[in-house]
Amino acid sequence: MNLAKRRGFIFPGSEIYGGLANSWDYGELGAYLRRNIMNQWWDFFVGRRTDMVEISPAVIMNSKVWEVSGHLKEFSDPLVECKECHNRFRQDVNMGMSDIQKLKCPSCGSTNLTKSKTFNLLFKTSLGPTEEKAAEVYLRPELAQAMFVDLPQILQTSRRQPPFGIAAQGRVFRNEITPGNFIFRTREFDLMEFEYFVPAKDDKKWFEYWLKEMHRWLAQLGVKKNHLYDKEVPAGERAHYSQRTIDIEYDYPFGRGELYGLANRGDYDLKAHKIDLTAHVIEPTFGLDRSVLVAMLEAYHEEQAPTAEEGETDLRVVMKFPVWLAPFKAAVLPLSKKPELEKIAKLIHEDLRKAGIVADYDETQSIGRRYRRQDEIGTPYCITVDFDTLKDRAVTVRDRDTMKQERVKIQELPMVLTKKL
Repeated sequence: MNLAKRRGFIFPGSEIYGGLANSWDYGELGAYLRRNIMNQWWDFFVGRRTDMVEISPAVIMNSKVWEVSGHLKEFSDPLVECKECHNRFRQDVNMGMSDIQKLKCPSCGSTNLTKSKTFNLLFKTSLGPTEEKAAEVYLRPELAQAMFVDLPQILQTSRRQPPFGIAAQGRVFRNEITPGNFIFRTREFDLMEFEYFVPAKDDKKWFEYWLKEMHRWLAQLGVKKNHLYDKEVPAGERAHYSQRTIDIEYDYPFGRGELYGLANRGDYDLKAHKIDLTAHVIEPTFGLDRSVLVAMLEAYHEEQAPTAEEGETDLRVVMKFPVWLAPFKAAVLPLSKKPELEKIAKLIHEDLRKAGIVADYDETQSIGRRYRRQDEIGTPYCITVDFDTLKDRAVTVRDRDTMKQERVKIQELPMVLTKKL
């Protein structure tokens, strides 16, 4: 969290006014991470396939949608309040689901607690200039319902038949009782998900297929297999629409918790919305913010560098992102602040950007400190412009992970980097 704030990945929102509980803003590097994950996810699950349709649905929908889907009645968590400190907690996460008489407040330790009651997670707001009951609407808590209510239009315009999927990415809102653990649980976050419509007789086959694809995506994200666990969610704990759910869990520093979810929604939603399609629905759901979190956790390394570089010790912090995920693909570093070196370095930086290679430019402090700074933000390649560059029109390219260096001609640099990326 310290590195995320110090280097501009993620930091508290509206901090100059004291912030807002569990509200986080993404800086330049964090925004790049999010965009890279969203683009790669789209390419992996949508762009390369012939059986996917993408939509971009509205955040606010007709309230009838949430009534018919069951969210107004069922979309809730068990809430307990401490009578001593008056803090409220989500019982199943903070305390466990055991007898309420045996529970203690996780804040003050008191056993003087209220009985558990259901707390609806929908964010309510008003549509229009007055706050009349008729204008009461909700911010969407998921993307799925838009895919169901848009399904008749999509079937007509795309001429699709099962098996096929509808995918979407976007922000959702849930009035969580106890958000926390950095960006793990927040009240507003982004989802990437799709509803995959299959013949009922094939639902088990497709469920297993998408579970394997989700793990294949996680490997591409850089997540180690031994950090992941497939948890079969029992009937009493599944969502009201689910026939089967598997939570893909991850070993976070604060404990094991959900990363992604895979549900067999059966034909619950199709029947609820009276949609004329005989199919079952398989739903893989991916949290974008949790994807960022686990990508950063997996990438973070503290290690002994093979050699100490100028002005630096041999201990370094390095974010070993997969190259496609790294915020900056390269950094251009003039060896010193000499006008002749800066001029060449800035031209190289501009040319790389024009070639579609997202590159940083850094000219402050020693070259060793700049290498370490780029290591900390995960930049795969550092390009040093030195005094030999004035003679041979070549630069030194340093690899983040091996720290090995090679000499490359300036005119060949975009092509060499493109091959590496």
